[in-house]
Amino acid sequence: MDEPSIFITNSLQNAAVLTVVLAFAGYLVTFMSNRMMARRADRLRLVNQRLNEFYGPLYVATVTGNIAYKTLLAKQGKTQCHPIRDQDLEEWVLWMKTIFMPLNDVREKIIIDNAHLIVEEEMPQCLLDFVTHVVGYKAVLLKWADGDYSERRSMIGWPPQFDMYVEQSYRALKAQQTRLLHNALWRAWRRLGHRKNARMLTPSAPDSVR
Repeated sequence: MDEPSIFITNSLQNAAVLTVVLAFAGYLVTFMSNRMMARRADRLRLVNQRLNEFYGPLYVATVTGNIAYKTLLAKQGKTQCHPIRDQDLEEWVLWMKTIFMPLNDVREKIIIDNAHLIVEEEMPQCLLDFVTHVVGYKAVLLKWADGDYSERRSMIGWPPQFDMYVEQSYRALKAQQTRLLHNALWRAWRRLGHRKNARMLTPSAPDSVR
């Protein structure tokens, strides 16, 4: 075989090898990118679930409860509920039955039913203390129903870390959600996925007009 033929053959072989290498590299990059985006999608789904089913409702109920509590204190000219004076008892019972306990029941149900969505590996103590606080008030309300107002508050006090935990956890998850949603590569991947889905969902032209 003459030298030009050998050169051409080698060039073709090198081009073929380069094509294979580039194709494999492209496949590897696509595979790694899709894998990374799939993991990001899984993280986003978990963050959304935690916000929608646990920390979001818990945060709204807690903020609402705090506003109502401060409103009642301002109305009574107090800075804290205890001691509950005799002249405040009727209104305290009314607000407790119609506002505070319903919100407590909502939060208790969220914590018990969706404990698997808690961010931490172990149940935070302030959440356990909150549920215990609510249980204590249930006993008090049963006494009120029997006309016994000797106890006016739960024997288990309000956990001071509860409000801060709920707010900080909610804000941290919202920040994480925002980062996941606004990542440039993630947005591009999502747009590409939407385009593929749109093409798949677009109906083909009918063979005839009926």
